[in-house]
Amino acid sequence: MIEIDARKHLPLGMKPADFLRDYWQKKPLLIRNAFPDFVSPIEPEDLAGLACEEFALSRLINHDRQRDAWTVRSGPFAEEEFPGMPDHDWTLLVQDVDKWDADVGALLGAFGFLPRWRMDDVMISFAATGGSVGAHVDQYDVFLLQAKGQRRWQIDARPNPPTEFRDDVELKLLREFTPSHDWVLEPGDMLYLPPGVPHHGVALNPCLTFSFGMRAPSSAELISDYLDNLVADADESLRYHDEDLTPPKDPNEIDAEAMARVVQALNALRMDDPDKLGDWFGRFITTYRAAGEVAPPDTLRSRIEVEWDLEHGAVLQRHPFSRMAWRRRKGGATLFCSGREFPLPLKDAQALAAKEALDTAVYASLSERGRDAAFELLAQGHYQLLMDDEG
Repeated sequence: MIEIDARKHLPLGMKPADFLRDYWQKKPLLIRNAFPDFVSPIEPEDLAGLACEEFALSRLINHDRQRDAWTVRSGPFAEEEFPGMPDHDWTLLVQDVDKWDADVGALLGAFGFLPRWRMDDVMISFAATGGSVGAHVDQYDVFLLQAKGQRRWQIDARPNPPTEFRDDVELKLLREFTPSHDWVLEPGDMLYLPPGVPHHGVALNPCLTFSFGMRAPSSAELISDYLDNLVADADESLRYHDEDLTPPKDPNEIDAEAMARVVQALNALRMDDPDKLGDWFGRFITTYRAAGEVAPPDTLRSRIEVEWDLEHGAVLQRHPFSRMAWRRRKGGATLFCSGREFPLPLKDAQALAAKEALDTAVYASLSERGRDAAFELLAQGHYQLLMDDEG
């Protein structure tokens, strides 16, 4: 089954465990009515306004149908550009909209069946009639939610589809694309695509599409970052050694015994140490593809003042760029926040990672170490103190 109506079991049309077993990273699924009667929390003009801001990551893609030529421009864009745009064949994409719009960010709650640290961002595209980004493949899982208007989606779900790219355009577009499925999505419909499935979306009328993408670092990125971490902490006294050396048959040969010693020297770096590996990954994944920098506040109230403010209705609101996750370890847990780590009691790590905002009740439930971590994160800019009239 590749198409399902979700009304009886939102938003997947089935139990999350069934979806993860049968579809996740295995095959596509069109989910009709994943968000029934969906009303977009953002309008096209809001997206255009965001694309004009210096901080936004935005692109404008135009397609010349007669020549099958594609052009790409990166933002920020001038406000006066959009009123003069044609009524066809262009697409505006803005990444990380969930960081700038709380209502868009709230949609991430519907994906609680996935590890939160796997979710990357919500990219939103506005397409004029005929607008598209061409036939392509993504190397990560994506949920494509139709938010406004209608979009035609074609996919190639056959085994081993061709994935060679064209060399005449700056986009990574497929040289060959033959769809096996063809659908029109209405607002509230959602298409799930695992990595590597060729797909092509074209706006049938002016439309908004929300793309919920996953963080999926490549093996090369993982290895490179982990090796950098190992090298930075390496003990210079750990070296290649050969106290068991015997006269070689040929002094110019790198023999099997030498290679065994190389492996032994590399193993001394403890590349398979589960705690070293786990702590590195927590730091890495909470900074991977970060949308922006988090800076300490210009001024910081004292801890006693902050705690008084919390008791009188203030909250500590997590910065939208700050990412948290936690990992069990002996005697407790480690909380990771945008590459930083805090050894904490398990309940503290769980509470801080789960709550976007800390009110006086949550703060009071933390241990002294948990409160220390919260205040340190406030000092680093990962929380913002919002008074009662600002919440």
